[in-house]
Amino acid sequence: MRTGIWLVGGRGSVAASTVAGAAAVRAGVLPPVGVVSELAVFRDLPLPSFDDLVFGGHDPATVGLAKRVERLAGDGVVPPDLPDLVRADLHAADAEIRPGLTGTGHRAGTADEAIDTLAADITDFRARTGADSVVVVNVSSTEAPVTPHPAHASADLLTAALRRPEDAGVLPASSRYAVAALRAGCPFVDFTPSTGARLPALDQLFRDHGLPYAGSDGKTGETLVKSVLAPMFARRALTVRSWSGTNLLGGGDGAALADPTRAAAKIRSKDRLLREQLGGPVEGGVHIHELPDLGEWKTAWDHITFEGFLGARMTLQFTWQGCDSALAAPLVLDLARFTALAHRAGRSGPLRELGFYFKDPVGSDEHALDRQFDELVGWAHGLTRAPR
Repeated sequence: MRTGIWLVGGRGSVAASTVAGAAAVRAGVLPPVGVVSELAVFRDLPLPSFDDLVFGGHDPATVGLAKRVERLAGDGVVPPDLPDLVRADLHAADAEIRPGLTGTGHRAGTADEAIDTLAADITDFRARTGADSVVVVNVSSTEAPVTPHPAHASADLLTAALRRPEDAGVLPASSRYAVAALRAGCPFVDFTPSTGARLPALDQLFRDHGLPYAGSDGKTGETLVKSVLAPMFARRALTVRSWSGTNLLGGGDGAALADPTRAAAKIRSKDRLLREQLGGPVEGGVHIHELPDLGEWKTAWDHITFEGFLGARMTLQFTWQGCDSALAAPLVLDLARFTALAHRAGRSGPLRELGFYFKDPVGSDEHALDRQFDELVGWAHGLTRAPR
């Protein structure tokens, strides 16, 4: 069953790694390392196969996917011969990328008209490629947090606002893409901490239209480690006194998060896990710094102080160094495959069971990685038994 993956931010590093990785796995030139959906526990599920995946997307950038993957090879992210091995797949995906929203995300006219254009791009892609279904995944740059607007409260208010030129800015770009996915009859996954579908009005619309959505903010590095360590402290009754994380980022992610308003959305997402796992806030917080010299790589250093029996004060530190696009790409493939399966099973609304993949999972307060994984396994197998 052919499945489309429509990537918002379709010419960025994460999208390029996703398309190149799927092509490499399909051709048998690289193993599916990091692709959780390829684990033995999921092998008997009717997930979309790599042979059946087709890619398109929205991105105003003009640097093509082939050139982007060549740059990733130059930075040591992917093998040096990979761009040539998957060039045909990269060109095929690149031909399916449309400009989408540009600049601030506002076009002349109403937001309703702009969203219709985005939705038409997706439906045209589905028809042109013969895809049975399309999953829209947002892998674009992080947006600043939005100020609540009355139109965000209900589907009726939002629908009315989108039709008025004076309310063209009522929705951030990520939420416009979510509405476009909905109008095209597609599930939506937000891999970023942007607003996306996480508004009461949009939640209502996805439920009303029988479509699932998932998010938000892919859990790829420092927070992945936190989701193992924080439950350890809690379950051993050790009191965490402080937890400070310093993040050094290069590339597009570092440039985007150099903007304090955008960084605020990321920090809020990263902070949620500790607050909920440890029973409240702890001293320290998350600190994000752009370091262009790192390029596609990132470093996180965490310093933790905790108290044990008899008041003994102790310290734990860890350093995480990795490439965000290489960590994110297999998760994007997982999320698209599991979401497509959920869509076929008739699920709608937030997919809380995909919280395993997110820092700030919609519909769920569970952050312990082991429990999230168990929930994912049980849910995924339940989809094949659930009536439509």
